[in-house]
Amino acid sequence: MTSTHPVDEVPPARHLAAFGLQHVLAMYAGAVAVPLIVGGAMNLPPADLAYLITADLLVCGIATLIQCVGFWRFGVRLPIMQGCTFAAVSPMVIIGTGGGGLPAIYGSVIVAGLAIMLLAPVFGKLLRFFPPLVTGTVILIIGVSLLPVAGNWAAGGAGSEGFGAPRNLALAAFVLAVVVGVQRFAPAFLSRIAVLVGIVVGLAVAVPFGFTDFGGVSDADWVGISTPFHFGAPAFEVSAIVAMLVVALVTMTETTGDFIAVGEMTDRKVDARSLSDGLRADGLSTVLGGVFNTFPYTAYAQNVGLVGMTRVRSRWVVAAAGGILVLLGLLPKLGAVVAAIPAPVLGGAGLVMFGTVAASGLRTLAEVDFKGNNNLTVVAVSVAMGVLPVGVPTIYDEFPDWFQTVMHSGISAGCLTAIALNLLFNHLPSKAGSPPAPAGPRAEAGRHPGQTAQEPYPG
Repeated sequence: MTSTHPVDEVPPARHLAAFGLQHVLAMYAGAVAVPLIVGGAMNLPPADLAYLITADLLVCGIATLIQCVGFWRFGVRLPIMQGCTFAAVSPMVIIGTGGGGLPAIYGSVIVAGLAIMLLAPVFGKLLRFFPPLVTGTVILIIGVSLLPVAGNWAAGGAGSEGFGAPRNLALAAFVLAVVVGVQRFAPAFLSRIAVLVGIVVGLAVAVPFGFTDFGGVSDADWVGISTPFHFGAPAFEVSAIVAMLVVALVTMTETTGDFIAVGEMTDRKVDARSLSDGLRADGLSTVLGGVFNTFPYTAYAQNVGLVGMTRVRSRWVVAAAGGILVLLGLLPKLGAVVAAIPAPVLGGAGLVMFGTVAASGLRTLAEVDFKGNNNLTVVAVSVAMGVLPVGVPTIYDEFPDWFQTVMHSGISAGCLTAIALNLLFNHLPSKAGSPPAPAGPRAEAGRHPGQTAQEPYPG
């Protein structure tokens, strides 16, 4: 009798709801940030901003369901949350404010989504260039690059009044303490929803101390339906399409790293076919985004950390989260309730989630042999390149737009560096007099592409 893999297990309905809500709360702030930033830069009226947000939540949910449940050759069928990519924000602001408006943005998004679907099989064949040396480094960079996001939340939200006030940091620290305490001392089920418990308790404390109010809930509509091409027929401008194709390559690189990270955490290794299927689902979701008045979609790294922290590996949990997002997209009043959660509460939970991603990268790197080779250099330079745009956000501002799009993302910058250095040191012929590549299972990172391998990376 074959046992069901933890990824395919279906928890009881009450667990599905709790675990799913936890995933929604972990990614909600990031999900609504992209339409807020783009719409704000274009000076859209509040009604249009609200429309962008509900459309985004609806397609977030549909994209997550496609990715987790899957159909035919669409969907990686792992616990992956989908959301709007931040890599597209700068190009979309430039397109939207440069005269093209939302129709030009949506035209370029549709073309980018079609390109991702066509390129998915090509990316699937590149999996052999992601041994533990590369995947561990990329997962580490994902976690480290997300920590400033949690820090901004903990301080009150970037640009907020009272940013960095001690009361904000105290609330974030309180939520962090609750999450850790629940995970350590609570019964098994509660420990698995430690983030949800921390957010609920933090919100209960935040309301009487004036951190938030629910005034926006009464102003929100009960029902909202996103209709195709609400802002007009898409416009296909060459410059906008080129910029969004660069974004597509960046998001495919980032998503590959996220898929591999979740594969590591769930003990279901990502192979070439499943990677192609997952990227193809990303492309389809991006096309849907262009049709239904939202933006390009990608795997959300925030939720990668949640999978690792809670050890809940079922893809049906994240599918339930997708269903909740669909409801939030159709019922704006519910979305307004979730939006009222103050940033410091999310920051306290984010610190432990994003730290978990970084720790998972270190665990993967523990499989790599660092003796008698240059693997330490690969990790060192890649992490440096990945952290650089996070620590110095303006460092590439004088470079061309396409370069900024690629390198402003610490994840894509670090990932590309790790792939290039691994090729340089471990795939090109060795220089004369250099020690031979180490043998054995821990030397998979140094395998030449001509050699056979049972797995793209060992378990």
